[in-house]
Amino acid sequence: MTKVFKISTVLLLLVTLFVADISAQSKRKPQSVRDSLRRAILKRDSLMRTFKKSDTSINNLLQKVEYYTSSFNQIKTSLSRNIDTLEISQKLPSFEKRISLIKGLIDDDQSSTLRYLYAIRDILTRSDDQLDIWQDKLADINTKLVQNQNELASMNKDSVLKVVPADSSLLTTYLIQKIAMESKHNRLDSSNKKLLLKVGLLQNRISSVYISLLDLKDQIDIKIREFSIQALSDEDNSIWEMDRNSESTFKTALSKTVSMNIKLFMFFIIRDPLIHLSGLLILVLFSAWILTNRRKILNIKDSPQGIFSQAKYVAFYPYASALVVVFAILPNLYDHPPVVILEMFFLIMISAILYLVKKTCPQQLFKYLSAILVLVFVYSFSNLFVEVSNTDRVIVLILSLITAIVSYRFLKQVRTAPDDYLPYTQIILKLFIGLQVIAFLLNVFGRVTLSKIIGVTSIYNLWLALGMYYLVHILMQSLFMQLEANKNSTGLSSFIDFKMLQNKFKSILTILASVLWLIMLFQNLSVEDAVFTWLQKFLTDSRSLGGTNTSFTFQSIIIFIAVIWLSSVAARIISYLYEVAGKNANDMDVLKKKNRTSTLLIKIGVFAIGFLLAVAASGFPLDKITIIISAFGIGIGFGLQNIVNNLVSGLILAFEKPIQIGDIIEVDSRSGTIMEIGIRSSKIATSDGAEVIIPNGDLISHHVINWTLSNNNRRIELIIGVAYGSDIEKVKGILTSLLTNREEIMDNPAPLIFVHNLNESSVDFRLLFWAADIGTWLSLKSNVLTDIYATFDKEGIEIPYPQRDLHLRLTSEQTELFKKKKKKKTAESTETDTPVTDTNDTDLPDAGTGPIAPDQ
Repeated sequence: MTKVFKISTVLLLLVTLFVADISAQSKRKPQSVRDSLRRAILKRDSLMRTFKKSDTSINNLLQKVEYYTSSFNQIKTSLSRNIDTLEISQKLPSFEKRISLIKGLIDDDQSSTLRYLYAIRDILTRSDDQLDIWQDKLADINTKLVQNQNELASMNKDSVLKVVPADSSLLTTYLIQKIAMESKHNRLDSSNKKLLLKVGLLQNRISSVYISLLDLKDQIDIKIREFSIQALSDEDNSIWEMDRNSESTFKTALSKTVSMNIKLFMFFIIRDPLIHLSGLLILVLFSAWILTNRRKILNIKDSPQGIFSQAKYVAFYPYASALVVVFAILPNLYDHPPVVILEMFFLIMISAILYLVKKTCPQQLFKYLSAILVLVFVYSFSNLFVEVSNTDRVIVLILSLITAIVSYRFLKQVRTAPDDYLPYTQIILKLFIGLQVIAFLLNVFGRVTLSKIIGVTSIYNLWLALGMYYLVHILMQSLFMQLEANKNSTGLSSFIDFKMLQNKFKSILTILASVLWLIMLFQNLSVEDAVFTWLQKFLTDSRSLGGTNTSFTFQSIIIFIAVIWLSSVAARIISYLYEVAGKNANDMDVLKKKNRTSTLLIKIGVFAIGFLLAVAASGFPLDKITIIISAFGIGIGFGLQNIVNNLVSGLILAFEKPIQIGDIIEVDSRSGTIMEIGIRSSKIATSDGAEVIIPNGDLISHHVINWTLSNNNRRIELIIGVAYGSDIEKVKGILTSLLTNREEIMDNPAPLIFVHNLNESSVDFRLLFWAADIGTWLSLKSNVLTDIYATFDKEGIEIPYPQRDLHLRLTSEQTELFKKKKKKKTAESTETDTPVTDTNDTDLPDAGTGPIAPDQ
């Protein structure tokens, strides 16, 4: 097709030149030229019809030229920037070499142990992931190249480009552009085809490696299953019948072990650089956090030893504590790390634990763990072996026996003083000794692999249990130091109660630590994948309820419950933080205290979002929610009216805000401060220390007195009486000076003093003044009364007692009796020369013998 275009172009140029020549000759020879011109025109028309000439297609032609020029530029840019296969071309040979090497290792049946097979499968899994990435990348590149090829091919099929303009000046320009466009088309077409061929070859090579890799993974899985079955059977002879000729020598096994673990170590170092940096960053940040809080406590506390004694791990041994925390968590950030890496992390952690034990625990425990640490090093070395040898078998046998004997001797020491050691020490030691004895017996009777798995797992998880114990305590002590270091600050942490926080979070940390311990147990037993596969199948299998069409999975149920639980935890945390902030309510202005009422709205929002997320995450069909709502409607009609009333009342309280957190209210003869407004009920703290739970419906439907709805002020009223005859103006002046010279009493509105009443024995004054803070009004009232009493006493102003005149009405018998007693006393006094007192109270008659009436 390109050759046809070139020939057509040449012919068109010749015709144009021929026509121009004839036109020039026609000026000189009109008649002959006219005939020649006629013939030339006929030839040109014939030739133009051949090329499908159309004078009306110039605009389309120019648009096509512009379109293809722009398209070719885009293709050129795409080929130069977005097509990069250099990394794949450089790394693919190493993958091919690795697959070939692993194939040779798998074919050697006698050189494989279970740990070795797991290490090889981990390498294959990682290679599988990388090949998937490369395949996806090449597929995207191939798609782009195919699109480019289709775009280039569309130019050759475009009929518009076969039309040429009739105008000679446009024709020349068009032909030049067309030749340039065809040249660019040819270059791009050639480059695109070469890249297509290169990408296709890479895809074929990757596919070949991928197929080989899948085949090797199948072989590994088969060998692991066979090995697992073999480990439960008599895989070897008894210890006294070991066949030296059927096993590898220790030197050969050691050489292969070193070579294999070096390769695994280098592979691990290269594959996850971001996780390596993350682990280092966690170590640095955690250490800096502990040291910063420790320095703050030393600066602000005169005697920090009391605080440090409650956080002895992080306060006195911060670096060892940081190592325990980081290396207890770090292995779980990796996906199937090699055993050599796990053991390195493990040995660093137990070394830090042993240091803490030496500094904080009895010496007997330190000596025992030191001996166990030596055995752990030997166990770890044996656990790295990739081939079975008689020497390794004997070493494991001796290790099991020594570990059981040392542990039994230590158990006898623990029994003498169990309270000096960590909790559950005796139970753990008994279980540990039993597992070591089982490992010893299995080794003796030929189950070498099972013996090593049990022995290694028991001693590793003994240390891991100790590590999880220290992990929980170190985290809680770090939090304690954080709170103590900020006690004098104005931040939220200065008001948080550590004991309350410890009760809430220690159990959660203990559960998480137990889960980590179980994961590590499955890893050491080499059943991690099997357990997780079974667990995934159990959770994701669809189940139905009876004969109904409703299906569910345990995974969706767990997700639903977990999200709801997390939303409730988040709501409780928010409530707790607001409650902590409310403990400093005296230092807060009214606006800040009112803003705390938004807690209820936040809790409702968190619950609503949590419910929607739980429904979406669990895959629960939304149409079933209408059934649940209908069921709730029936329940409301039968007996949930009060509950729904309280829930709706809670929403009204949240939006209308007639009462808010921090308000002092009175409702149904109960008064106190609002501490919490919940979804169903609210909590009031009374002045005598009680906490009253009031349903929200009562706060909406009953009469509520709110002392602090719009401000925090309270008016105080006092009635003060002075004796008749006192100077009224002087009393007013004294009272005014006492009320106007106090910071606790508001100036606006100003205190007021009135002559209130003229009582029987006093002139009463009424004092009205405002306390700026309602929380201090009782103490202010007491102080004002005290000052009034002292000032009146100093100025000689009498505060009178109540005065009453009493008239006694006696009967005749009482009168005679009174006279007889009086004569008798007179006679006695005459004999003793003692004057008679007529007002002796003993001479008065009994009040019960006659009526007593006050003077009216």
